[in-house]
Amino acid sequence: MLAASGYNTSAPNRMLEMDGMKFGLFFQFQVPRPWHARKEYEVFRNAIDQAALAEQVGFDYTWVAEHHFLEEVSHAGASDLLLAAMAEHTSTMRLGLGVVLMSSPLNHPLRVAERVATLDVLSNGRVEFGTGRSSTPYQLTPFGIDFSETRAMWEEALEIIPKMWMQETFEHQGRYYTIPPRNVIPKPLQQPHPPLWLACIQPETATLAGRKGLGALLMTFMGPEPVAERVDLYRKALENAEPVGAEVNDRLALFAFAFCGERDAETRELAGPEALWYRETLGEIFSREWERHDTVPDSYQYHARVHSRGEQARRGDYNSYIDSGAFCMGDPDACIRIIERYAALKPEQFVMIMQAGNLPHEKIMESIRLFGKHVLPEFKRR
Repeated sequence: MLAASGYNTSAPNRMLEMDGMKFGLFFQFQVPRPWHARKEYEVFRNAIDQAALAEQVGFDYTWVAEHHFLEEVSHAGASDLLLAAMAEHTSTMRLGLGVVLMSSPLNHPLRVAERVATLDVLSNGRVEFGTGRSSTPYQLTPFGIDFSETRAMWEEALEIIPKMWMQETFEHQGRYYTIPPRNVIPKPLQQPHPPLWLACIQPETATLAGRKGLGALLMTFMGPEPVAERVDLYRKALENAEPVGAEVNDRLALFAFAFCGERDAETRELAGPEALWYRETLGEIFSREWERHDTVPDSYQYHARVHSRGEQARRGDYNSYIDSGAFCMGDPDACIRIIERYAALKPEQFVMIMQAGNLPHEKIMESIRLFGKHVLPEFKRR
């Protein structure tokens, strides 16, 4: 088994030190109705400003989702372009693709290798390469993808992309992809390649990430206890990792709806309903889609169950999410207390979704400043 290591970049060639928990922002580019001609422009430009401010106040990461056809909840069909724009307004912040949907013809591995490497060069070696396959066929079937094949397709693509970056001449004969000898260019600036991650929504995926030596991206929507169970599965599997890349990425990143304000109750009332709107709107899209399918592949049984109408109906109000720790919202002291519950899991990153629903840009900027002034220093001191 290859030993875990830091991020090696050739410009300059250095290792990023592990100096305690780091913080990031996660953008899905939510664009609620009503829409107007420049609504998406405003959301995109505001997000760039939010990422730039976050870097200034001490955030270390920005992650951007890739989603398709998810009206209102995510208008991020070109995540690499969005991160390229953010790269031009930041200089140190790491840029995470969270995640690239690894199915063809949506994302052929040759095109993924080219585009991720291009982003890495443009950003001076700051890319984190997260992968996944979508938790619903709703995003996949319009591209002609058989969603029963997505797990195997993801595995084959992930096996070959690092080789494209490390080999001058690459060729492959597989179940889904046949590639004659070619030099896949450009090569990423980071050597041997950008860190590899996997989105771990269901428990078995956490085990899969550890077994393949991938960093784990976990959502906290379910609360601290279920997250802890997945972290345990992940770290146990890491003990016998057989990395698909050149090295093991043993890092853990936790993603949460988060918002900070001067007054606790007012902040909960402002941000809680917007995060809950996202959960309910996305849940409705997914529930309708799964009702259309009489047969569900084994690897999607978990997703079909958690997005069923019955499970959707059992979800609580936004205060129950905050009280349980599933959402991180309130005044600085309240946010610190919630993050402390996750800090015990020793994640490398705590990543926040602040751009939710109709939350005003100026309020999001204020939240970023408050996190930078009061919350981040508390954990960086530890």
